[in-house]
Amino acid sequence: MANKMMGLLGTKIGMTQIYSKTGSVLPVTVVSVAGNTVLNIKTDNTKDGYNAIQLGFGEKKEKKTNKPDMGNFNKAKTSPKKHIREIRLTAEEVKGFTSGQELTTDVFSVGDKVDVIGHSKGCGFTGVMKRYNFKGFIRSHGTHEFFRHGGSIGTRLTPGHVMKGKKMPGRQGNERVTVQNLTIEKIDAEKGLLYIRGGVPGKSKGFLMVRKAVK
Repeated sequence: MANKMMGLLGTKIGMTQIYSKTGSVLPVTVVSVAGNTVLNIKTDNTKDGYNAIQLGFGEKKEKKTNKPDMGNFNKAKTSPKKHIREIRLTAEEVKGFTSGQELTTDVFSVGDKVDVIGHSKGCGFTGVMKRYNFKGFIRSHGTHEFFRHGGSIGTRLTPGHVMKGKKMPGRQGNERVTVQNLTIEKIDAEKGLLYIRGGVPGKSKGFLMVRKAVK
């Protein structure tokens, strides 16, 4: 399990504070990773063509599971899972896993650098001041109705159209976000909890993937 890309699926519990060894107060996010199950093992010498393990996380009602997926869960001798993700490994590392195996916090150690992947909170349709931190227009000398507008967006004759990627009002949030190089400050193996320093994407009870840092 020493693979650099190894990770676990989890749920964001919320934020709290803990004390470091020096007595400093550290803001941490608590992530529950209990219940990770290996559903399938893929190898490059089969029709899959690559090496990976398929992880399942979170319980799902059987009546809401289709028959093909139910067949995979039965094959792994596990209950239906709500979230399914694959983690690429090498051929040697894949041999260390078996179908139906439960993964624990042993994948990580205190002090490890991790990347946390999740969906950010949705803010709906927002203007340029909230979405991109625009300053806004002056509020004096007869200015009215244009205090929070983005200003000119065109370029007249050349090139004669709005440039692609122009910062304009639109939907904010609710997109896949990766926060890199966070530190695991504490691990509660008994409860399956990771205490990760700093904030992570999404709201409480949101689905996350915690993997060892790429960079």
